[in-house]
Amino acid sequence: MSALFGIAWRSAWNRRFTLALTVLSIALSTFLLLGVERIRTELRENFSSSVSGTDLIVGARTGSTQLLLYSVFRIGAATNNVQWKSVQALAAHPGVDWVVPLSLGDSHRGFSVLATTPAYFEHFHYSNRQPLRMREGKPFGELFDAVVGAEVADKLGYHVGQKITLAHGSGELNVSEHADKPFTVVGVLARTGTPVDRTVHIGLPAMEAIHLEWMGGAPMPGVKIPAEQVRKFDLTPKNVTAALVGLKNRAAVFAVQRWVSTYADEPLMAILPGVALDELWGVIGVGENALLLMSALVALVSLAGLVSVVMASLNERRRELAVLRAVGASLRHVLALLALEGALVTLLGVAIGVVFAVLGVTLLSPWLQSQFGLALHLSEPTLNEWTLLAALVVAGWVASLLPGIRAYRLSLADGLSPRI
Repeated sequence: MSALFGIAWRSAWNRRFTLALTVLSIALSTFLLLGVERIRTELRENFSSSVSGTDLIVGARTGSTQLLLYSVFRIGAATNNVQWKSVQALAAHPGVDWVVPLSLGDSHRGFSVLATTPAYFEHFHYSNRQPLRMREGKPFGELFDAVVGAEVADKLGYHVGQKITLAHGSGELNVSEHADKPFTVVGVLARTGTPVDRTVHIGLPAMEAIHLEWMGGAPMPGVKIPAEQVRKFDLTPKNVTAALVGLKNRAAVFAVQRWVSTYADEPLMAILPGVALDELWGVIGVGENALLLMSALVALVSLAGLVSVVMASLNERRRELAVLRAVGASLRHVLALLALEGALVTLLGVAIGVVFAVLGVTLLSPWLQSQFGLALHLSEPTLNEWTLLAALVVAGWVASLLPGIRAYRLSLADGLSPRI
């Protein structure tokens, strides 16, 4: 075996430039395969972790997917609201640790406005219980303070101290603006890769303040309440859109869920965010299937390129293999030599590709997080990644056997005769 290894090493060294290109090709293929697979995995993980650390989401009785869409992803609208007294009753439940009410319905230049309490910045978590962090400024404290998400700030060029006005309803067209009650941006959240980045956050009393002269979704004719006088009114919310709930003991989740579903004063429902997210991903997971298909195509092209490179080098090695046959090398020796070379070249290329992938994740992760909200993490390879690496190594080894079989079938005279 040592003699065979020495022959393989000297043969590879004589063709070092060609093999270097082959190794680079395998390394790039490995990098692409692992990169696509890692992005696919992280996309699903980021989607599934849009909300973390919340045990239940409570809203008016509707479909679980619909409740998840408008409360977490700010998509669609609630069929009904939740009375404030119901939120208070929920917070008083002995199994409930905290409640964060959410009130939606207004917008700002196409971005959703979320009214909530300061507890939102304490209890809302994402991506494996990561807390919200301020990129600059602080959470809202005064009545007309606003905290904007990273995408809102970056797209609209907002910074702390900026004056903004909100509009009634959702969408790009701000037909009914609350221009008489401007807000001051006091904080900008760090990017999270979740709908938080595309949201303007205000306090629940502020949501009540800008709608004091509104009734039935429209302003009352001839009624104008200046911003400096709104504090004279009771700004306790009458209802909210939904509520995030944290429990003292997660074992009580089904008991609290049943309590909510049988609540007597109004029809409510409580959903488990993780279960609802899985249901939603089953509907919109076409993107994952597309990335899986891309991974398969990359693997196919990579393996085809590897076989082509190995087969193309056969003519260069025809004389070498013929000499080996002339001195008594059998088919077994020729195949063993080529298999050893192919395995070494493939393993080296795969190893370099893994190093490229690790460096890529390390160097590109901050940029992807800031630009696209996609968080990539270094972690143990998944089962799919191990399978891809094993497939590349085996395919490289098998590809190295093909020229050996073909070379053995070539005539000895053809291999040793000079070319004219």
